[in-house]
Parts: sequence; C-alpha cells; structure tokens
Amino acid sequence: MKIAFLGPQASFTQLAATQLFPNEELLPQTNILDCFTAVEAGEVEKAVVPLENSIEGTVSMTLDYLYKTPDIKIQAEAVMPIAHHLMIHPTCDETNIEKIYSHPQALAQSFHFLDKTFKEIPKQDFSSTAAAAKHVSEHPDRNLAAVANQFAANLYGLKIIHRNIQDIEQNHTRFIVISKKLETYDNKNLEILGEKSGLLITLPEDHAGGLHQVLSVFAWRKMNLSKIESRTLKTGLGNYFFYINVSGIWESALYKNALEELKALNVEVDFLGNYREYILTS
Repeated sequence: MKIAFLGPQASFTQLAATQLFPNEELLPQTNILDCFTAVEAGEVEKAVVPLENSIEGTVSMTLDYLYKTPDIKIQAEAVMPIAHHLMIHPTCDETNIEKIYSHPQALAQSFHFLDKTFKEIPKQDFSSTAAAAKHVSEHPDRNLAAVANQFAANLYGLKIIHRNIQDIEQNHTRFIVISKKLETYDNKNLEILGEKSGLLITLPEDHAGGLHQVLSVFAWRKMNLSKIESRTLKTGLGNYFFYINVSGIWESALYKNALEELKALNVEVDFLGNYREYILTS
C-alpha cells in the first residue's frame, strides 16, 4: 500500500508515518496540497499530514484542504513529542562550529539553549530540519551544525552533540491519516490515547445565534466537544466554517439524532469520521 507524507525525507511527518505504517511504501510530497491531491487522484491509499502543534497552533492549510475536499476523511490521529537535537558531521570540530542551520520554527523553539551555548554563532534558516541536516552531511569539510531529529541524524550519518535542546518540553505535534475511505484505521502496535469524531460545520448566512444553536445540539445531550475552531471561508469578512471534535465514537442513536438536528437547522455538516488517537515516539 502506498502512503504519502509531507516531506522531505527525515521530516517529523515521515517519522510519524513510519510508526503508523511500518511495512508500507512511503512517498514524500512537497507540500500539504500534494498530499491531498495524491489521495484524491488515487495515487496513494492514504496520507499523513500535520494538523496541530502545541506551540505554533493549528496547521491552517490542512484544515482548509479538509474543507475544500469533502470526499477526503480522517482515519486516525497521532500525537508525537517533538525533540530537537544539535548535530554535526562526525569529522567536525564541535568546539569550533561556524554556523547552525535549521527550520525557523526549530530555531525559535530552541532559542534559549542556542543563545546561551552558541550565542556568537550565526544561525541560518533552512526549508526544513531534515534539509538542514542533509546540508551539514554534504559539507564535511566545514564545521557546520543542524537542529533536527534523531531520524535525520541516522539517515545522514550525523553525530548528535546536544540532545533535547527545545525550550519547552511539552512540544507535541498532532498528525492525521487521511483517505477517501470512511473507515477507522487500526494499529494494534501503538498505544491509544482516546477516540473521537470529527466534523466540519458551516452555518447558514445571516443566521443570528447560529453558533449558539449548534453548540446547544451537543450541550443538552451532554456530548463533550474536545475542540472547536473557526476558519475563514475566504468569501468575505465574517464568513467561517468550524472544525469540531467530539469525544467518543459517532455511532449511537444519540449522535445520529444530533446530526439530524443540525441538518434541520440548515447547517452544512461534513462528517470526517470516527477515529482513534495514537501515541507516537520521537
């Protein structure tokens, strides 16, 4: 089975995809749109893309494409701790590092360590942490360093000289598995954090109190909303759709009745699926 993931090689998304699909063919994609397009076109069965980071927030592009491609559903979620390491080429003199490369977010998330330990060393932005590691591996004649993950160090033969340099320990990224099939992905080798259902909801225009009515549908049934987030429809100011997570599996009559009530309110509902949330390692 072919599985797309947001590349490049040795990215955190590949690390997630490798744990979710250890025995499948993994195909890197240049961007999130390419992941969705590959699934839509049937070039791959599924794709793994980032949805949310505990520091940077929601990956808006992923939400936007979920809305724009209603035939694509979510089969699983996976949460992975993000660990940044400082690595060099094995021949490099770690006491004389010339420059440190990484993705801007990784540099920002490791700012305090880098500022304290390598304050005078220039830092340069790179397109990804993996690309930074690859660049360091290709220049063994220079004393360069990269901030990247363990996967990148292994892939490019780099030596880690400082581990877990991220400023905030509770740095996690949530990934989703997308597919055209509305089914739950099952991986018996991974620990399950919980179960949930996903919905995209669009309110009718010029409907006063519309969001309150939608939330009431869940509230009086005592259904727990673990997440609700608005995104602009890009059709004008004040026009939004909402991404909602409901704790538990959307199977009982209670849930089906809630869906019918939402439709009675002329609310557009795109049911994204029932799925498990898995715990990954970095």
